[in-house]
Amino acid sequence: MLKRVDLTRDFARHREEYMAAITKVCEETAFSGGRYADRFEEELAGYLGVRAASCVNNGTSALHLAMLALGVGPGDEVIVPANTYIATAWGVSYTGAVPVFTDCTADTWEIDPDGIEAKITPRTKGIIGVHLYGQPFDFARVKEIADRHGLFVVEDCAQAIAAEFEGKKVGGLGDIGCFSFYPGKNLYAFGEGGAVTSNDRAAIDRINVIKNQGCRVRYYHETLGYNYRMEGIQGAVLSVSMKYLEGWTARRQQIGRRYLQEIRNPGIVMQAHPANTTPVFHLFEIETPDPEGLIAYMKEHDVECNRHYPVPCHLQQAYAALGGRKGDCPNAEKLASQCVSLPLFPEMTDEEAEYVIDLCNRY
Repeated sequence: MLKRVDLTRDFARHREEYMAAITKVCEETAFSGGRYADRFEEELAGYLGVRAASCVNNGTSALHLAMLALGVGPGDEVIVPANTYIATAWGVSYTGAVPVFTDCTADTWEIDPDGIEAKITPRTKGIIGVHLYGQPFDFARVKEIADRHGLFVVEDCAQAIAAEFEGKKVGGLGDIGCFSFYPGKNLYAFGEGGAVTSNDRAAIDRINVIKNQGCRVRYYHETLGYNYRMEGIQGAVLSVSMKYLEGWTARRQQIGRRYLQEIRNPGIVMQAHPANTTPVFHLFEIETPDPEGLIAYMKEHDVECNRHYPVPCHLQQAYAALGGRKGDCPNAEKLASQCVSLPLFPEMTDEEAEYVIDLCNRY
């Protein structure tokens, strides 16, 4: 069975490096925060070209911390795309604010700038754009709207490390960038992990205090804090993986471009990738009228495909109190009902990619 993503291949290839890094952390008992997490912060900031980064325990916490650092709280609203993983909205809700869902475009499947202004009210504090599936959203247009209304822009980069918008890496475009290193991401930890990035050092300084139980000096708590520190083992593992990120990204792009060029089934629609963006193909999503039928067909031929986000955020039961209804975000709803994720990971062979393409074309 060809898995949609097979992490065992990477571990087998780099097992000695990973285990040596983990052993060093264990020998020093640098388990919570510490120099290995700190080192990865510096490596990440340098790679992204931002002034500062703060490593945290997961991507959801990164989004929560971004909202806190930007002063979001009860009574506020933040505009969020309906087509995203639910954690994008959790970051807003955890502060007591309200996520206001807006539709995605019909082609890129990213937040639709044309729908944002209708969602802005006197309570709106900012916009979260998601670089979903590794494809950057239209940052320039979103930023122009935000500036005109005095709003912040936070980038949810959970699926998009190394992606670029107009030649600049995501994570340093908006006020704050939020990353996830959950297993299966393009850069992943051996468990949970995340990071917040910014060119505003003061924002990162606030996040460093909040994530560390609200203190700079142990036992002296200056604000309400959380235990959101990154584990040392995850920092050490990520430092190993960072060495291979460029190569992994290039391979993802090679396979993704093959899919785009060689899948020609008229019953399959693929995501658009504007010329001013460089996607990194975290997920290769397709639309098809019978997603379950395609998944079953692929399984019969020993290929694993699955569904991502089959219920858009505004229709999730958790947000029923906000009154979202079918028809509010038609593009997001259509994608949710028809999406399928194809196998794509750096260790896939050319023969495996060709097999997936052939099956798609024969379906």
